[in-house]
Amino acid sequence: MKRFAIFISLHLFLFLLVIAYQAQSSEWTIDRYKTLSFARVSGEVTHGDNLNFWIRAEDNCEKIYNTFTVYTYEKPGDINQLLNKNIPIKLNGAEITASVQDISPFLMGYRVHLSLGSYPIKEYVYFLKEFYDEFQKYEIEIVDGLNFTASKYFDIRNNSWKLDKLVPSVLEANKLCRELSQEKL
Repeated sequence: MKRFAIFISLHLFLFLLVIAYQAQSSEWTIDRYKTLSFARVSGEVTHGDNLNFWIRAEDNCEKIYNTFTVYTYEKPGDINQLLNKNIPIKLNGAEITASVQDISPFLMGYRVHLSLGSYPIKEYVYFLKEFYDEFQKYEIEIVDGLNFTASKYFDIRNNSWKLDKLVPSVLEANKLCRELSQEKL
């Protein structure tokens, strides 16, 4: 009977842990660092992979830089050759590329930081909101391309993010950026 109670307690604990983790996964982080502010949300597949929206005071807080990170356990000897290269991805099934901005050792693998570009903040955020509302998902998959085999560099090649709170999160990050701009004066 004691073993059965321990068994049930352990399963209940694991169930509650999974529920708490799922509830946390779509929470946004809004913060600032030196001369920039950002809004960030964690991935649904790999929680440590973030979708980031950076806003710099140097740009008068009018541009947004859309980036994402990917953790990979793969350790090919030539991973650093991807730096500053465009690699093929699918964003909700549409084929585009992302530019590799940084590769750094992390845990037992690498964290790869990729950029989707910089855009005028208002137009881009509202475009993304409509895009997300239409598809009800924001999913990126790293795919094979010309002279590029995704599985060589990335063990988990897809992730998705919840953008339900995109607009208020970016507005708050933009407000932080404007405060940074005022501090510089």
